[in-house]
Amino acid sequence: MTAETAVTPADATGLAELSSNKCFGGWQKRYSHKSAVLKCEMQFSVFIPPIVNPDEKLPALYWLSGLTCTDENFSAKAGAQRVAAELGIMLIMPDTSPRGDHIPDAADAAYDLGLGAGFYINATQEPWHDHYQMYDYIVDELPALINKEFKVKAKSAIAGHSMGGHGALTIALSNMKQYCSVSAFAPIVNPSDCQWGQKAFSNYLGDKQRDWEAYDSCALMRQQGKFLHIPMLVDQGLDDNFYHTQKLTKPLEDVALEIGYEAEFRYHVGYDHSYFFVASFIEEHLRFHAKHL
Repeated sequence: MTAETAVTPADATGLAELSSNKCFGGWQKRYSHKSAVLKCEMQFSVFIPPIVNPDEKLPALYWLSGLTCTDENFSAKAGAQRVAAELGIMLIMPDTSPRGDHIPDAADAAYDLGLGAGFYINATQEPWHDHYQMYDYIVDELPALINKEFKVKAKSAIAGHSMGGHGALTIALSNMKQYCSVSAFAPIVNPSDCQWGQKAFSNYLGDKQRDWEAYDSCALMRQQGKFLHIPMLVDQGLDDNFYHTQKLTKPLEDVALEIGYEAEFRYHVGYDHSYFFVASFIEEHLRFHAKHL
């Protein structure tokens, strides 16, 4: 076992380093820790850019991945480290759901419910509510751990893809004092009115659709109005096979135009829902966030 892949024992906070690889002058690392919120062992990945001034706090961007993903998809497929190293941005990549043999999963092992499909919400229904508290994990617990272990700025950026785009947008719109900018690739923007969202929300939150609005970007944008604003960039591939069936992106743009909310929506001919799409435009997203971090 090399030094780059050796496991570092957990420290007093329960944080253990699982791997460490030199990357564009910085370090791509993976950690595990015990989550009190999710009641399980969690993993997350971090890219630490080259440190110019050890006393200076780094700007940080949280990346939320989509259905079936873990904390490693973005780090391996998006090619974001080169630009993040240039810009001096720390990338924080959490997992998409609680994990472990004791964690409830969909009875039919469906990809869009249960493990790998936490939807970044706080579940209220059995058997999910004891562990599926991903909203609190992303907004509170993980940032508290990051702030304790690393030198990062008080306000961060947040971005994501598909289910993670949904998470990034809803979290940013609900916590504007915590985030300086938000971006998304092919996000689920109106989960209350699409198959993915309706399946997840009815299981995690119950049948009262008023409870769903706290996790619906379209509803949240209407509630915030045009006067409360966070810089927002959304990219959508027009050859995405989920674009129409899951009503990605366009409903949120319609709300933004309706209420005069300033946001940039871009559509790209020929691009699909894959990480090839994410990799094609991630540099532009990082440079967008760098202007606000």
